[in-house]
Amino acid sequence: MMSIRLAACLALAFQLAGCQAPSTAQDTAATKVGPFPPADRPVASIISSRWSDEESRDRLNEADEVMNRAGISPGMTVADIGAGEGYYTIRLAQRVGPDGRVLAQDVVPEVRDALAERVNRERLDNVSVKLGAPDDPGLPPASFDRVLLVHMYHEIEEPYAFLWHLRPALRSGGQVIVVDANRPTAQHGTPPALLACEFAAVGYAQTALRPMPNAGGYFAVFEARGPRPEPDSIVGCRMAANG
Repeated sequence: MMSIRLAACLALAFQLAGCQAPSTAQDTAATKVGPFPPADRPVASIISSRWSDEESRDRLNEADEVMNRAGISPGMTVADIGAGEGYYTIRLAQRVGPDGRVLAQDVVPEVRDALAERVNRERLDNVSVKLGAPDDPGLPPASFDRVLLVHMYHEIEEPYAFLWHLRPALRSGGQVIVVDANRPTAQHGTPPALLACEFAAVGYAQTALRPMPNAGGYFAVFEARGPRPEPDSIVGCRMAANG
């Protein structure tokens, strides 16, 4: 298991730097649609199924470093959400080995189908491929040691609904790993303070936040803490003017 406690101080510093406090229930009531508050930020469009080419990412040792920091080991069950062309899926399958499992998911049917073809072509018997929904990853309950959200969080249209539906899928001690760029969501990144605020609104605690230049930004870890809040009780975050 990786050491994460020291990084909590860095997480707190980021949280104080760039995001306003959660809005009041009165502030969000007028714009709320359905049981979950809306995201008070732009949502980046999905412009490609890849963040960068795989050879360049491997030269920077991106996947190995992320998996090492996340403590991913043989026998684990891992979800790769927003899997795209499968850069992490393929490498996760190798890391968890024949006794582990990887669930690769994407919300674009054509991308999901192409990834399924790659998985079949490379005979990755420990990988399943699934089509997800923008507000619900649709993961089986109590099944995952790690859930990876790599370069995709800024594309989630309904973050509170998504994170709420994700929580039951984590096993005891399970973690959500986020890798993203430290820039506004409209520019295909997520300010760390905004990320921490949105996760906290759904009952997650941030246990690590570290710079990760070779992945284009930062590495963050979240764990579910306490009871899952009722959707109507979730209070959305207010995006800072520079976020």
